[in-house]
Amino acid sequence: MSKWECTVCGYIYDPEQGDPDNGVAPGTPFEGLPDDWQCPVCGAFKDEFHRLE
Repeated sequence: MSKWECTVCGYIYDPEQGDPDNGVAPGTPFEGLPDDWQCPVCGAFKDEFHRLE
């Protein structure tokens, strides 16, 4: 599973860790995040992220 970076603040979403503070279980791929999920650091929406190679 790919990691994704917020282009606004640089936060890295790591699917292996998920975002448990916001109800996202470890192992959740970025594509599986709810449409209304936001960056836990700056509040950017999913369309502000890009996949890291």
